[in-house]
Formats: sequence, structure tokens, C-alpha cells
Amino acid sequence: MIRCVKTLVILLIGAAAADCSTRQARDDPRDATAQHELAVSYFTGAGVERSYAPAAFWMRKAADQGLADAQSDLGEMYKVGLGVPVDLTQSFAWFLQAAEQGNAVAEYNVGTAYRDGRGVTFDPAKAVEWFSKAAEHDDVDAEVALATAYLNGQGVAADHAEAAAWFRRAAERGSALADYNLGMQYANGDGVPRDTAAALIWLDAAVARANRQTRQKFAMARDAVAKSANELR
Repeated sequence: MIRCVKTLVILLIGAAAADCSTRQARDDPRDATAQHELAVSYFTGAGVERSYAPAAFWMRKAADQGLADAQSDLGEMYKVGLGVPVDLTQSFAWFLQAAEQGNAVAEYNVGTAYRDGRGVTFDPAKAVEWFSKAAEHDDVDAEVALATAYLNGQGVAADHAEAAAWFRRAAERGSALADYNLGMQYANGDGVPRDTAAALIWLDAAVARANRQTRQKFAMARDAVAKSANELR
């Protein structure tokens, strides 16, 4: 019963917040923050029925007024086709506007667009430039992407020590993929001194943090490193 009451209270609060955002967004067409909040409410179904078309409508209203978070969110909607048709050129344009205002998520997405040549001409050097900006703004996905660029020499001269440094930074902030890559670098002495104990620590962390799709791969790598270490004893 208590749980039901709490759930009802949460729903009522969400509905009230959405209603307030609706009134504010409609009463003041210059209130980009209220428009963005209303768009997010429609996108997530918080206080209103989830519906991507009105989410895109209000997101565009806020984005047109220069709100970076709305521009970044609209870029994502165009990228995957939620409430609007898939349009990678539009997606990139909105991400770029947000990125130029220092939005870290948008900076990362601009980087991936250049890296993959999606919505813009393939340019790995520009990808690294934007990954670097996002990484300096503490975007963990960008830290992993930047590390991978240094590891593979894509868009920047290969530097495995620099790759390890960025993988470590991302790993310390909870990235399972960074855990895995750093662990393998320690296992192979690649960019860092060979250290099986350190390798197993990071690979254990990778397995613990991994999602269902990657856990088996990470566990197999960890077990192979452990087996190799035991055979050398």
C-alpha cells in the first residue's frame, strides 16, 4: 500500500511538472528551457503519454532558440529517427551547433560523425579534435574513443602510452570497455609495462561492469590471461 501511494505521488508530481512546463512553454514562446523540459516529458513519458512527434516539435522550438541541450537532443532524434525521419545531415548540423557551445555529448557525437563519415565527410583528424574536446569535458565515451584513436593511429599518430592514459581515465570513471582495453595493454606490455596482476584487476573490472553482449568476450580474455600466467609459473 505504501509503495502504491509513493508511486501515485511520483506520478502526480510528474504530471504537475509536465503541466507547468506546458503552460510555460505555450505562454512564453521565448522560454527555451520550458520548451526543452516539455519535449523531454513527451520523450520519456514523464507526466504525459510518451509521444515522439510532440517531443520533436518542442525540442525544435528550444533548439531554434540556441539551447545547446535541446540542439544535442534533436541531433540524436534525427540520428535514430524518433519523432522525425532519420536524417544524418540534419543530425550532424544540430550536434555541431550544440558542440560549438561546449556541449560534451554533442562534441562526442560530432567526433563519431567525422570518424564514421555519417552525415558529414569522413575526416578522422577532425574526429580526434572533437573527441579531445569532449574528453576534456569529461565525456567518458569520448575518452574511450580518443584512446582508441591513439591505439589504432586513426586521425592521429599512434601512441599506445597515450592510449593507455586515456583508457585509464575512462576506466576509473566506470567504462567496462576501457577496463578491458587497459587490461589487455597490461597483459601484452603494450604502451605500459607488462603486468599480469594489473591486467587481471582491470579485466575482472571489465567483466563485472560489462553488459550481457560483452561479458562473455571479456571473461574469455581474462581467463586466457590467467591461464597463460599460470602456465609460466
